[in-house]
Amino acid sequence: MTTIGIIGGHGKIARLATPLLVERGDRVVSIIRNPDQAEDVEQLGAEPLVRDVMDLSREEMAEVFREAGLDAVVWSAGVGGGDPERTWKVDRDAAIRSMDAAQAAGVTRYVMVSYMGASLEHTVPQDNDFYAYAQSKAEADEHLRGSDLEWTLLGPNSLSEEDPSGEIRVTTEPGESTAARANVARVIDAVLADASTIGKAIPFTDGQTPIAEAVGSVPAGDRLD
Repeated sequence: MTTIGIIGGHGKIARLATPLLVERGDRVVSIIRNPDQAEDVEQLGAEPLVRDVMDLSREEMAEVFREAGLDAVVWSAGVGGGDPERTWKVDRDAAIRSMDAAQAAGVTRYVMVSYMGASLEHTVPQDNDFYAYAQSKAEADEHLRGSDLEWTLLGPNSLSEEDPSGEIRVTTEPGESTAARANVARVIDAVLADASTIGKAIPFTDGQTPIAEAVGSVPAGDRLD
């Protein structure tokens, strides 16, 4: 049995991924900051762990990971813009600390839910509301690439609430396509089950290829843009 910690365990994607992981026999620890969300994640089969990663130091986070017995970390947290100060603190600073903490705690596997086009070469101007998020994600992704973790970067295109098709298209040219959150959850499940996805970036939209086949056929590479 693998113990997987999901940071941002009450988010929409995390709540869709949790029962998939539990169903296959994994132990899921949902790291949440609001104790009122504990019952929700328990009903999905996860163990709630109430900690605000924004306030934890690297050492404190490493201790949390060790005590929980984590084998893998999934970063599915994020502010997503709207509050630049909090965006920097969560999407960049806390994310980077979680990577360093995972290494310190001996957690080797790490899956980052990023977004298609995340790159230090993004063209979002600094006066744009999206800048803090774009830059934060780019810096966090870059830190992950340079780590010793067995990482996978996921880059879904614009998210939708569509029902899961179980099929995606790996691409950096999405056109008008979107990625259903339910399919993103299935991609998390698939890459955690497939060691060939370690060290790879997977930009994708909804498509026509079964998810396990799509992620397994991604060539080596570390870019989402």
